[in-house]
Amino acid sequence: MGREVSESCIDSLLTEMVSSYCNHFYANKPELAARRIEAIGYQVGHQLSERYTMERPRFSDHLEAIKFICKDFWSELFKKQIDNLKTNHRGTFVLQDNRFRWLARMSLDPTADDAVPQDPSDFAESKAAQAMSMYLYFPCGIIRGALSNLGIPCAVSADISNLPACSFVVRIKA
Repeated sequence: MGREVSESCIDSLLTEMVSSYCNHFYANKPELAARRIEAIGYQVGHQLSERYTMERPRFSDHLEAIKFICKDFWSELFKKQIDNLKTNHRGTFVLQDNRFRWLARMSLDPTADDAVPQDPSDFAESKAAQAMSMYLYFPCGIIRGALSNLGIPCAVSADISNLPACSFVVRIKA
């Protein structure tokens, strides 16, 4: 496309956005902060998919659109394709990024009280995991917005049980 933004600028913007919504605007209402961050991602994804599909024909089915997200769309955003795509052929897709760029530079202080537990099953319950998951509402929104623009209503969630890998679960709404 010719117009790009520095990775460090995007990293800083994401960090400041999450910090502002979680610590200032909605400090006592994390669910509202999460919804607002996801809504911003939705707008970004919607507009980017509009730009990246301007000269393409409409996709004929859900799988074609998901493949576009995994290959072309992800390559534009992160300079790499999704590492793995799985589906149950009933409207659920799992997009696996083995080194998700926005999580790769994040670290958790292992000496902190709320650090990542040794038992992976306890990870989802830790405060560190909750804080890190706030950063995933934005890319979930981007994916949902892009697919919505392609005529595919869906719900998107993320799983970070094996950092810096991240799985995005896309559930197509009937």
